[in-house]
Amino acid sequence: MFPALIFLQVWSQTVAASDAPHWSYDEGPHGQKHWQNTYPDCGFQSQSPINIQTDSVQYDPNLLPIDPEGYRAPGNLFTILNNGHTVQISLPETMSIHGLPHVYSSVQMHLHWGSKGQVGGSEHQVDGHAFAAELHVVHYNSEKYPNVSVAIHQPDGLAVLGIFLETGKAVNKAYDHILNHLDDIKYAEQEIQIQPFDVRELLPAHLGHYFLYNGSLTTPPCYQSVQWVVFHQPVRISIGQLERLQKSLYVTPEGKIPEVPLVNNFRALQHLNQRVIYSSFDLESSGYSAGEIVAIIFGVLLGCAGLFLAGWIVAKRIREQRMEEQKGVVFTSSTRRAISD
Repeated sequence: MFPALIFLQVWSQTVAASDAPHWSYDEGPHGQKHWQNTYPDCGFQSQSPINIQTDSVQYDPNLLPIDPEGYRAPGNLFTILNNGHTVQISLPETMSIHGLPHVYSSVQMHLHWGSKGQVGGSEHQVDGHAFAAELHVVHYNSEKYPNVSVAIHQPDGLAVLGIFLETGKAVNKAYDHILNHLDDIKYAEQEIQIQPFDVRELLPAHLGHYFLYNGSLTTPPCYQSVQWVVFHQPVRISIGQLERLQKSLYVTPEGKIPEVPLVNNFRALQHLNQRVIYSSFDLESSGYSAGEIVAIIFGVLLGCAGLFLAGWIVAKRIREQRMEEQKGVVFTSSTRRAISD
């Protein structure tokens, strides 16, 4: 684990931080349009993120559901860092994912988001739709390579889980494990240690529906060593939680004026070129798993049974009421005859 943690700090401080050579997301001379001048890989042909056009996705029935191991009880303390470009949380190698051709051990996770009043903030898009934010969980191929510093240069070296975030009314308590600490790392290069938490709760409920393609890191040095797993099902956080993410952090170190807010930290879409995007589920079908279909059928049948029962009860009461009315008419007629006699 130790070499990977060393590399994680180096990666944070030289690749994803404000150390030289500097890079940014803005329109200036260090902005993403100029990344390839310093980092040549950023101009290569298999870059990320991309727009996932579902009409051109190829269904691969052999793709297995992603199976996280160690996510629910990571064990070690996490380090949460403002690296000047995102909020990044270190993860222990005891966390891993299965279901891909190799076993991948975790390294770190981080977020991408937009700014208040702006539509979108995710890096990937689906059919041109941008989500409010996106979580990336970075892993390296621990089955083939000794550590992430070696794996990052290999075509099959990394696997990154992409999770779309959208807003809803309810607070997602799992994400508060991150958002509650933002005030402690407001400025670039600030970091704290936090208690580990259940990382599985940050992911979608169903891990069997995802898009898979070969791509790159979405920040310099843009190495094309990533197998991207982008989940189809988004995760919901509240509007308030999103706004905390958009308003809490700064690109600049503490004391540096002016203070520059950390917003819009997503890379522009890259060309797909000749790459193929695969899906683990059939987009032509209903999009539901076999278990979900069974549950839906059972729910429909149960609903029909309920309606039938309710109708039967109403009909029975109507019949009983009519019978009572008929008895009342017979009784009244008999009484009148008795009086007249």
